[in-house]
Amino acid sequence: VQLQASGGGLVQAGGSLRLSCAASGLTFSIYALGWFRQAPGKEREFVAAFSWSGGNIYYADSVKGRFTISRDNAKNTVYLQMNSLKPSDTAVYYCAADKVGSGSYYAKEYDYWGQGTQVTVSS
Repeated sequence: VQLQASGGGLVQAGGSLRLSCAASGLTFSIYALGWFRQAPGKEREFVAAFSWSGGNIYYADSVKGRFTISRDNAKNTVYLQMNSLKPSDTAVYYCAADKVGSGSYYAKEYDYWGQGTQVTVSS
C-alpha cells in the first residue's frame, strides 16, 4: 500500500493550496481517508476526514470554513483544498487511510500513512 501526498509549498497568508494524496495497493472505496498535520514541536493533529462510505465528513474547528476535503474514487485520490491560509497552518500534512473507518479524529485508528508534504504560510 502506498499513499503519495503532494501539493505542499510556500504561500502567503490568505492564499490557497490544494493537497493531493494518491493511493495504490488498496481498495480505495472502502477506506476512510483523512488529513492530519504536524507542526514543529507539536503533536500530530486531525485536520479533516471522510468516512469510508463518504457519507460523513469531519473537520477540525481550526479549519472549518477554510478547508475542504474531497475524494475521487475513480482516481484513488483524496484532496484537501486549503483557502484563507494562516501562518498557524504551517505544518507537514499527512494523508491517511483507515479500512472501513468512520473518519476518526484519532491518528491511531488509521492503517496507512503517506510520507507528508510541507505547507509553509508566511505572514
